[in-house]
Amino acid sequence: MEMTTETANDLPLPPAPFRASVMQIEPQWIDYNGHLNMAYYNVMFDRAIDEMWLEIGIGPTYMKERHGSTFTAECHVRYLREIHLGDPVQISVYLLGADDKRLHTFEELRHADEGWLSATSENMSLHMDMQARKVGPFPPDIRARAQAIVGAHAAVPRPGGIGRNVAMPPK
Repeated sequence: MEMTTETANDLPLPPAPFRASVMQIEPQWIDYNGHLNMAYYNVMFDRAIDEMWLEIGIGPTYMKERHGSTFTAECHVRYLREIHLGDPVQISVYLLGADDKRLHTFEELRHADEGWLSATSENMSLHMDMQARKVGPFPPDIRARAQAIVGAHAAVPRPGGIGRNVAMPPK
């Protein structure tokens, strides 16, 4: 159940990093190579972010009552090991930074039983004023909640791969 923004700052912080629900690979997500198609990694990362946003207080109720939401402005996915049908997965979300209008996240998709890393996703999300359909600042209570979670996540070791870019190796 989604928290209301009036009590968001009174609730305990989620674990650091945030761990989304265990997910199952759906048969239609498997491509002709016999593994999870790249598009569906993003579906699972997005589902995990939706769970994390509930912890911040910016889920569907926030959109309905306070007319705010987030849009992804940038995303960098690394595919490190194949996932197949029947593999349970779990995503950890690190909230790396938050300011007036942005949230910087890093996610790790792991095999839920064996623990190995399959993929990562680094994202920059923008806070949107949905009435104006423009980027706008978070309300003070939401920004404070996000900053508290950033602080909690800063206390745990950073995963590898943060800040990577796409480029050809130097010659």
